[in-house]
Amino acid sequence: MTHSRIVITGMGMVSPLGCGVDKVWQRLCQGQSGISAIERFDVSDFPIKIAGQVPDISQDPEAGLDADVLLSAKERKKLGLFTIYAMAAAEEALAQANWFPDNEADRVATSTIIASGIGGFPTITQAKETLDNKGYKRISPFTAPAFLANLAAGNLSIKYGFKGPLGTPVTACAAGIQAIGDGVRMIRSGEAKVALVGGAEACIDPLSLASFHALKALSGDNDTPEQASRPFDASRNGFVMGEGAGLMVIETLEHALARGATPLVEISGYGTSADAHHITSGPPDGAGAAQSMRAGLAMAGIEANQLNYINAHATSTPVGDRAEVAAVRTLCGDEARQIPISSTKSATGHLLGAAGGIESIFTAMAVINDQLPPTINLKTPDEEMTDLDLVPGVSRQTQVDHALCNGFGFGGVNATLILSKLQ
Repeated sequence: MTHSRIVITGMGMVSPLGCGVDKVWQRLCQGQSGISAIERFDVSDFPIKIAGQVPDISQDPEAGLDADVLLSAKERKKLGLFTIYAMAAAEEALAQANWFPDNEADRVATSTIIASGIGGFPTITQAKETLDNKGYKRISPFTAPAFLANLAAGNLSIKYGFKGPLGTPVTACAAGIQAIGDGVRMIRSGEAKVALVGGAEACIDPLSLASFHALKALSGDNDTPEQASRPFDASRNGFVMGEGAGLMVIETLEHALARGATPLVEISGYGTSADAHHITSGPPDGAGAAQSMRAGLAMAGIEANQLNYINAHATSTPVGDRAEVAAVRTLCGDEARQIPISSTKSATGHLLGAAGGIESIFTAMAVINDQLPPTINLKTPDEEMTDLDLVPGVSRQTQVDHALCNGFGFGGVNATLILSKLQ
């Protein structure tokens, strides 16, 4: 069966490295880190003191988030922070794609699929504190709409008048890629002609950090925040929580060309699978992850040895990184040694439900620019990975025709995207 070719025509990003795809990509390839000491709440007696926080315009005049330009203070009080991040990323993506439909047919043909792993979690914890200290009468009527995970998608749909299918995968750290995959499916099925897709997350909060700390999943390297996220390194000891949003506009190549848009990259493949193994970790052999990658390659119609780059999910946890490497070896065999693999989480931390959106954009930029983003902080590779090309420390120029991006999440969910250079 022949399917329409799906392309990206716009991308937008809010991240710990700043806001704006081009500026963030430049900083990523320069080996900069977005991890820093937590400043939003008192962590003096807290075990975790670092995170990948989105800088505001006062902290980063060149690429910080200027919330005052985006929304009024009154409007911001009604929204969860993850929604505000999504709105900033959407504005950039839609502007690049020049997709602001002014007729009913185009509005109905536009889908909005924005993932989130947890949604407005800080809104919930802050509301509980208000309830306990001040009583139920002080709870804002906007509390529930601010924390519901689907309200990033809902608010974007309302703002831009998009009346096509509306959705929110809440599949932990695979959610961002699944949102893109859902958009691809909707366009191929004819349910939509254009889709705004990706993920948003803002969960840097005492309770979420304490919860992941209880799982022994977070790095406690509080004294060296910029070095704390070190995927594949023998000394890695957990991930660093990050936040942000990565959104893209996707449509068929035919539709893009007909309206004069510029196709950037082709989404040639998508795959997803379940481990059916454990609530927080995949099997050591990475069988489910390998199946997800296999499905993505099958849709793309390419073989594993045609991949020029893999943006790994690799969060910097010992178990997770090893399982993903095992999956890549299962998929690629001896060719695994020839395929460059890096983890951009080394620079941003782990953005949970937003990770797939942002990392898919990083992967798209690798294809567009024929440039591999580095794995920073990689000094001594895990002994099981010494034969692999993990792009340590320094970005590299090389031809990238096909690239793969992975996202894996609690519950055993796996998702893979294949991005290809337009031929």
